[in-house]
Formats: sequence, structure tokens, C-alpha cells
Amino acid sequence: MNHYDVTIRETLEVKMKVAANSREEAEQFARDQWKRGEVVLDANHFTGVEFHAKRYSRDRGE
Repeated sequence: MNHYDVTIRETLEVKMKVAANSREEAEQFARDQWKRGEVVLDANHFTGVEFHAKRYSRDRGE
């Protein structure tokens, strides 16, 4: 029987309108709000899931 490392990646998204002078400024504003906990994503923001399996290899020094 083979063994696999499986990665499960869930995607959460929220859109917010931001008034800014540039795209970079808008992204920084959103990033700062997220870091301060002012924007919190939860299960209601779920948009998808991906599964990636890779055959387990003992040659990785484990």
C-alpha cells in the first residue's frame, strides 16, 4: 500500500470597497485592517476547497 501526503486548502474571500489613491494603498489599508482583527473571515466567506495528494517519499530525511 502506498502512502500520500495530502494538502487540503480552503479558500475564504470577502470583498470590501476602499477609497484610496492607488491599488497599493487600498491593499495596504485592507491588510492593516485584517492584521488588527477588524476584518475577520469565517465559514460564511467560504468559496472553495482544493485537495492535492503527493506520494510520500522517505527520501526527505524524515
